[in-house]
Amino acid sequence: MAVRVDLNISLDGFATTTDQTPENPMGDDWGRLVDAYVSTKTFRERVLHDTSGEGTTGVDDEYARAYFDEVGAEIMGAGMFGLHNFPDDPDWKGWWGDEPPFRVPVFVLTHTARPSIEMSGGTVFHFLSATPREALDRALTAADGKDVRIGGGPTVVRQFLKAGLVDRLHVAIAPIILGSGDRLWDDLRGLEADYAVTAETADSGVVHLTFGR
Repeated sequence: MAVRVDLNISLDGFATTTDQTPENPMGDDWGRLVDAYVSTKTFRERVLHDTSGEGTTGVDDEYARAYFDEVGAEIMGAGMFGLHNFPDDPDWKGWWGDEPPFRVPVFVLTHTARPSIEMSGGTVFHFLSATPREALDRALTAADGKDVRIGGGPTVVRQFLKAGLVDRLHVAIAPIILGSGDRLWDDLRGLEADYAVTAETADSGVVHLTFGR
């Protein structure tokens, strides 16, 4: 059992983008940031439900497979669920369609009380107003001996890192410069001292950096 983080970040450390417009709500930069991940065979199968067998393999796909392996519960912020975008819509069920890729209990950190939502494929969204430690205790119980992933966004991840609650942090560093957004590393000076750090470079140019206790 471990508490894990997996994030895509830019060379300058940003895990979010700021070029969204009403006409392009994701922005071009988001596609650049996650291109290697969403191009993998595993992402296409697990998230897009694409059974064609297409998609990249190799190092990026190995990390994409590991992203889903042995996860028993997930914690995410309200922004990752989409509550900031749809705060007054009681029927909003998140970004991932009727069958989200998580397939485990997901604990959404929010100040807004909402009933739990059960989705196809085994995902159940629970909404908590809790500290990182309190949320993690709930998730560990639900995970039943498997790993808990802190899904994001970067503000939530920093809270768990600063509290010393993360056993493994994996960042996929895309070879792009964003220049603005929400940066993962802010206020985390010296984080590496508590971890063994390894790096692996994929053919895509993405550097997979792993901090492990």
